Amino acid sequence: MHIQWYPGHMTKTRRMMEETISLVDIVIELVDARIPYSSKNPDLDDLAKNKHRILLMNKSDLANPAATAIWTEYFEQQGFCVIEMNARKGSGMSEVTNAARALMKEKIEKLKARGRINVPIRAMIVGIPNVGKSTFINQYVGKTTAKTGDKPGVTRGKQWIKLKKDFELLDTPGILWPKFEDQQVGLKLAFTGAINDDILDAQTLATSFLNHMMLIDPDCIRKRYQIAFDTIAQPHEVLRQIGQARGFMLKGGEIDLERAAKILMDEYRGGKLGRLTLELPEDITDMLQEKEEREQQKKQLERERKAAYQKRKK
Repeated sequence: MHIQWYPGHMTKTRRMMEETISLVDIVIELVDARIPYSSKNPDLDDLAKNKHRILLMNKSDLANPAATAIWTEYFEQQGFCVIEMNARKGSGMSEVTNAARALMKEKIEKLKARGRINVPIRAMIVGIPNVGKSTFINQYVGKTTAKTGDKPGVTRGKQWIKLKKDFELLDTPGILWPKFEDQQVGLKLAFTGAINDDILDAQTLATSFLNHMMLIDPDCIRKRYQIAFDTIAQPHEVLRQIGQARGFMLKGGEIDLERAAKILMDEYRGGKLGRLTLELPEDITDMLQEKEEREQQKKQLERERKAAYQKRKK
């Protein structure tokens, strides 16, 4: 299943972020705690390289707590201030303000020494689509300021939001990056709803998800749908069992696989399969190593091609 999704408004968003990044002190990035690496936009690291960084591990209530702790340590070692949170319930909100003020303490003191009081801290809120930015902002501000929705791409324009005299937020639309070099990243984004479902085939997505879960936690599928299968079973057969267990039947006795696929993904996204984390830092290390090996192979083939060309010329 090859996945790419980069609609035109994301290009405009990136340009807008490049133009306004100089106006902010801190970049607050939300990632999905179920897929912390795959939901972290690599383009933002370059864009915000000279800014203070706060990383919010949102939807931590849907992720495995032990795995979230591992990811928190992983990102802290990279220099991020990491906060685990559940934007829907408002947990972790006060920590964001405290962290921002701690990061800006030295600058604030210098400004006060020069007689500049109540100069606001300015922070840009960034993240991929459907990661919960608007929900976070509404909870943080305490009123409905940003539009929210279950589908990615609800926020389309930037907006400054003033919290207090000393704190301002710049909300930005969700943005992905133009090309997923590893299709596993694209798949995980699709699993969690960061990719518009309208461009995806529901059955193919569901069988890809089942294939992934059969590798990392098949019991969550067995328990939820009260079915039995071996991990060598074909994912589409497991999807058939799910449809049959739920009684999703079409005329003629056929199983409604489309409905089974949509229910499976909805229940995963809603946390009904359990608190599941789909990746760990060790998985990413292996992935990056494989990527490096592929790059080295490409370079070697290119060298051999050039050598063969030069030999033919002689």
